[in-house]
Amino acid sequence: MQVSDASRLPPQEREIEEAVLGALMLEKDAYFHVSEILKPKSFYDKAHELIYEAIVDLAVNQRPIDMLTVTEQLRRKGDLDTIGGPFYISQLTEKVASTTHLEYHASIIAQKFLARELIRYTGTIQGKAYDETMDIEELMQEAEAELFKIAQRNIKNEAIQINPIIKESMDLLQKAATRKEGLSGLRSGFSALDKITSGWQNSDLVIIAARPSMGKTAFVLSMAKNMAVNFDIPVALFSLEMSNVQLVNRLIVNVCEISGDKIKSGQLAPFEWEQLDYKIKELYDAQIYMDDTPGLSIFELRTKARRLVREHAVKCIFIDYLQLMNATEHMQQKTRFGSREQEVSTISRSLKGLAKELNIPIIALSQLNRGVENRQGIEGKRPQLADLRESGAIEQDADMVCFIHRPEYYKILEDEKGSSLLGLAEIIVAKHRNGATGDIRLRFKSDYAKFTNLDEELNREFTSSINRPEDADYTYQQVIPAQEDFIAAGVQNMPF
Repeated sequence: MQVSDASRLPPQEREIEEAVLGALMLEKDAYFHVSEILKPKSFYDKAHELIYEAIVDLAVNQRPIDMLTVTEQLRRKGDLDTIGGPFYISQLTEKVASTTHLEYHASIIAQKFLARELIRYTGTIQGKAYDETMDIEELMQEAEAELFKIAQRNIKNEAIQINPIIKESMDLLQKAATRKEGLSGLRSGFSALDKITSGWQNSDLVIIAARPSMGKTAFVLSMAKNMAVNFDIPVALFSLEMSNVQLVNRLIVNVCEISGDKIKSGQLAPFEWEQLDYKIKELYDAQIYMDDTPGLSIFELRTKARRLVREHAVKCIFIDYLQLMNATEHMQQKTRFGSREQEVSTISRSLKGLAKELNIPIIALSQLNRGVENRQGIEGKRPQLADLRESGAIEQDADMVCFIHRPEYYKILEDEKGSSLLGLAEIIVAKHRNGATGDIRLRFKSDYAKFTNLDEELNREFTSSINRPEDADYTYQQVIPAQEDFIAAGVQNMPF
């Protein structure tokens, strides 16, 4: 015979709740072992919730926690009689046999609380699902968002007093101080850019904008490769413009430094096949997750992003590019927006909210309007914040706005000092909510759709004089580590 839901007791462990509360009043500093696990609402019994709340108040005010101080705190708040008086407090301490397994017992209470939350919310969703006026897509998004919050509740804090936040901030500062680069965020692989940004910061929305053919996708792929391959940072790339195969082909061009035309045609020289076989090893097992869903909606992105963070511990998300996204799941819902500008505003605001929810940086590419093309001169061709296409909200929502500018594209081959601009790209940090703005220069290798640090490129130029076949595209850094592989493969005519 099946028992009805109404006759079931919610998940609970009253005896364990009593034992934990008793231990907290007997063992000095015991609270700090469970403070990240338990919240007052974690307790099923209302009296136990009030007692733990009194313990939290004492801890926040750095006062001793014992039977007498907890009793006094409850009396001060007017809750002492509600929980059963001093006698009930003394009973709790008498039930403690050992404090050895305190954290384990606290985790049981936390798990029971999560089970009750799931029961509560699934009941709410069930009721809404019966309501025929509800939009089912919005209801699914609401359900997933709430379930994600419940799943993260035992490791995420809600509104808390400032002291633990200060401690967390100081810990991050000390960790950054121990790093040679002094970075507090994720490294992009471009040292000059990292100095300005201190690395990509968690919860930030970063917009990288440029006119067509400036190398937006190449820049993102170069960064994704640096982060995933060089620094072992799991990243995700949502491409609304290119297929996964096209992206991988461009990554192969980037990493192996073989022209895209040759990769497409397969017409590689023997030494290029060897170069491909050796360098492509960098991409195997790289934690780069790609999604080429066309016309991706912000609702789909939320679902996919949460799953990537939960299942693959993704630390950074790239979107190529923002203007190709939709704010609604279905075309017929677009009438909700008066204009495309309003829809883009909704998308940028949602991306910022998602970055904050997942506590990771989200880096979205964006198009610029044609205002740049109509301006003259070296300075006139440099992008400005006013050039962001379709919505001023993009600038407002973004924590950082960067522009990619290649003067060479506009036939500007020298700067004001007469220095060559061939192969140079400027990354203009035009807005930085939490830091400095400024310009940095990178080398752009158009044949390989690749951005590199200038110092790396100078080193490559220095070592390019090593004797090798004229049509080989090897560098000293590429060749020397590969010697053993060539010899093992039986290759005789090695380009070094």
